[in-house]
Amino acid sequence: MRHVNFFSAWMGQHVHRQERPGNIAAWEAEVNLRGWEVGGLECVGLQADDAMNPPSKVRPGSVLLHRRGPTIKDVARRARVSVGTVSNVLKGTPSVSPELRARVERAMNELHYQPNHIARSLKSKRTNMLGMVVSDITNPFFPLVVRGAEDAALQRGFLLIVFNTDDRVERERQVFGLLRARRVDGLLAVVAPSPNAPVHIEELLEAGIPVVCLDRLPADVHIDSIVVDNIKGALVCTRHLISLGHRRIGFISGSSLLQTSRDRLRGYQLALSEAGIEFDASLVREGDFRMHSGYRLAKDLCLSHPRPTALFVANGMMGIGALKAINEVGLRCPEEIALAVFDDVPGGDTFRPTLTVVSQPAYELGFQGTQLLIRRIMGEMNNEHPVRITLEPELKIRESTGGRPRQEGSAG
Repeated sequence: MRHVNFFSAWMGQHVHRQERPGNIAAWEAEVNLRGWEVGGLECVGLQADDAMNPPSKVRPGSVLLHRRGPTIKDVARRARVSVGTVSNVLKGTPSVSPELRARVERAMNELHYQPNHIARSLKSKRTNMLGMVVSDITNPFFPLVVRGAEDAALQRGFLLIVFNTDDRVERERQVFGLLRARRVDGLLAVVAPSPNAPVHIEELLEAGIPVVCLDRLPADVHIDSIVVDNIKGALVCTRHLISLGHRRIGFISGSSLLQTSRDRLRGYQLALSEAGIEFDASLVREGDFRMHSGYRLAKDLCLSHPRPTALFVANGMMGIGALKAINEVGLRCPEEIALAVFDDVPGGDTFRPTLTVVSQPAYELGFQGTQLLIRRIMGEMNNEHPVRITLEPELKIRESTGGRPRQEGSAG
């Protein structure tokens, strides 16, 4: 036996191993299978990842210059399938049998194979990247939406890139431009309030890049969307307050530029109308879906004369601000003023009092929106017309309206 000197640049040391001379052709076949490239120097140089684990056999007088990554052919050889089958597994083609898919995935794991997405994108004209634009990532509602979108994207092998706009239209335009330049395959959007049609969304649609709007609908654009039935949620919650004997119900809305705000106000008005209660504009305040506006406007309503006996606040962040204002002015909730919120505030059942809320399926909003977007990208939609999916909200009655803590089925 003779010793061959392995040089490890990473460790700065020499590792001595024994080498048994054998069939050179067999050795070269093994080296190629392992993904090593052979040179012709007297020493053997290894990369950091492989310095402590060199091949068991080394051709005398040869050098392993570096280890290349395994290719799709290596995976096919290891899994004993065709290259086409490996490609179909990578693309998520449903026609591949579970047995073959498992063999290919096992081979990829054993070889630590990572697809070359740049090369694949040049061939397929897709990058497998999705953009996502949300209006306010500090709002606890939106991380759940993002989580659902991320899970759905990963299921289909897509990467999700998320941006926050702080409800600023100019920032939204900038982000859309950046994502388009990065050649995303499609985009999910929670649009910022604007009185005008969003030209940047129309430009993406005209360029053949699918867009799905989540939660909010932009003005004057026919587009795929996933929304919650805001009218129904506000209607049922206001009915609940009326059923408790309240007739002066204050309402704090979001920006009137947003369809969600207008729909929640409409649901509130419908409930008053069906109960024979005249709408009183002096009981309505317009906020911006942020905590401080909820605090400021609730305090204003609580100090008005005559003040309302109940407040209905149009989102969770403003609801937290409203509860702070109620406590600050010294009113007891729900004995002196009831409070209901459109949004299930994280930890809302730990507040004192616990909060009555209209809960939205935030995770499903993101998950189903991403599924719809990917179906558009992959050409799996038979319908070329815009699709709108409406999800059901859920009324959860707790202590802040004087009800015993319980949960109703759906908002209907």
